[in-house]
Amino acid sequence: MSGSSKAINFLAVSSSSSSHLCSTKMALAISDELLATFVPIVVYWIYSAFYMSFGSFDNYRLHSKKDEEDKNLVSKANVIKNVLFQQTIQSTLAIVLYRVIGNEGGGASKSQPNSITVMAGQFIIAMFVLDTWQYFMHRYFHHKKFLYRHFHSHHHKLVVPYAFGAIYNHPLEAFVFDIIGGALSYSISGMSPRTSMYFFSFATIKSVDDHCGVWLPGNLFHIFFNNNSAYHDVHHYLYGGKYNFSQPFFVMWDRIMGTYMPYSLEKRAEGGFEARPIKRAK
Repeated sequence: MSGSSKAINFLAVSSSSSSHLCSTKMALAISDELLATFVPIVVYWIYSAFYMSFGSFDNYRLHSKKDEEDKNLVSKANVIKNVLFQQTIQSTLAIVLYRVIGNEGGGASKSQPNSITVMAGQFIIAMFVLDTWQYFMHRYFHHKKFLYRHFHSHHHKLVVPYAFGAIYNHPLEAFVFDIIGGALSYSISGMSPRTSMYFFSFATIKSVDDHCGVWLPGNLFHIFFNNNSAYHDVHHYLYGGKYNFSQPFFVMWDRIMGTYMPYSLEKRAEGGFEARPIKRAK
């Protein structure tokens, strides 16, 4: 074989290897995007199942089992159907959004950061963005009677919330709150699909925890976050239209905007706890 033929073969093999490597990288990128789409859904149901196992533990509940059965305006079967339908829509849109946002960067997914410090910074930025978006949208959907009556009132059919009802919403509201809010937090923070898998799984766990209706001793979310199941219970059960709109992480916007309702957590004689609002001096 001549030298030129060997050179041509070498170039052909190199080109083939490069193409295979590029294809492998693309496959890995798509894999990260799929994981970021579907892992939070799996986490939602696993963590909800954990909390539902405490459903009959009266000493940990914020409302009695009877209250949950009598005061909620929608059946558990319909809640499950609604959540599964929403997760189907959200997963489809999430895949599209990952592709669109990735293509804006030249067709390749963002590389995974090597530094834990960078990832921590992206988490903090994403948490701030998501909290800001959801606070003002949440408050707006409460204050506009049309939006509340036709959309947000669906979520408040769960007067006594429970874990797997965390994202029980009207689909349009879910698009505004979760899809747009998620896309903004992902894009602005600059996180990779792999990092977003961790972030959205964490946000999912936090949202389920806030709606679980249980005050479990030693819960780290209650230790590190003032926005917790009791805080959100005040919003759902007592003063839903006026206070405690912040979700899912901090309470800063409620404090800044004057919609913060403090509460005391007290033991009920029949078992469990009750979040009682503390009247603020005018």
